[in-house]
Amino acid sequence: MPSICIYGAGAIGGYLGAKLATTQADVSLIARGPHLAAIRDKGLTLIEEGQTHNATITATDNPAELGVQDYVIVTLKAHSLPAVVKPMQHLLGPKTAVVFAVNGMPWWYFHGLEDPYGERRLESVDPEGGIWEGIGPQRAIGCVVYPATEIAEPGVVMHRSGNRFSLGEPNGERSERVAAFASLMNEAGLKAPVRPRIRDEIWIKLWGNASFNPISALTGATLAQIANDPQTRALVATIMAECQAVGESLGARFAVDIDKRIAGAEAVGEHRTSMLQDLDAGRPMEIDALVGAIQELGVLVDLPTPSLDTVLALVKQRARLAGCYD
Repeated sequence: MPSICIYGAGAIGGYLGAKLATTQADVSLIARGPHLAAIRDKGLTLIEEGQTHNATITATDNPAELGVQDYVIVTLKAHSLPAVVKPMQHLLGPKTAVVFAVNGMPWWYFHGLEDPYGERRLESVDPEGGIWEGIGPQRAIGCVVYPATEIAEPGVVMHRSGNRFSLGEPNGERSERVAAFASLMNEAGLKAPVRPRIRDEIWIKLWGNASFNPISALTGATLAQIANDPQTRALVATIMAECQAVGESLGARFAVDIDKRIAGAEAVGEHRTSMLQDLDAGRPMEIDALVGAIQELGVLVDLPTPSLDTVLALVKQRARLAGCYD
């Protein structure tokens, strides 16, 4: 029976926990606060397609209670990763794989790539290489998250849409460990395609996050409002073009064009981006992983990103003044 610990049982982590609890896996959660208390008291409840399901799952805020796992699924925000490297050691054995279901440019991006950039570290998402050294890129499995979920109340996760979690090894291989994990996800009723080029899919999602998110935080606008205004739509397209140039210089392939990517965001409608929601709630904002890392990569490949640079400077200032960015 494979053991799986979900580190960060918020909306996405809770959704994964409830789904994987229906499989043969031994599932546990790392959670905190009222959410943890509710899961311990009443179990984890998932509301999906009008149905309510409750699962009794081991939940704790202390990884030392759980021991070594076969898989750890990290569902935290990128800026939270450095702080969990030390407590996560209790979960890591020689063969433990860590699935990073985290938005933004991954800290392991250059692992498994050839020179001139192979094994390079990204300072913007892994300051001083703490994650690289503490967890190890050899453990990493990439994951692009598509479902929309939310915590309705402590201990209760509501699923809104989507059930795909694209997976991929940094070196592109269909390894035994990623194939076995994908099979468990499928058994749980989730779509988990294994991609030979997971970075391409990371870039496509990041494309939208790097443009729409900071603009929404600066203006308070929804995705539809940004896309329907000619000036902000043009700015999004310019930032996306800069991002695409950087990505392609690193070997990424963009399967859709800019207009189609903007249309996809527009179709989501009056959605407030996660960065805007974090600003409104006074929470730390995902600026470095979603925007700053692309600036760092642009410098690396000697490609200018002037529009992204301007928006990045503005959103950092906005976040600092709100106490949402150090």
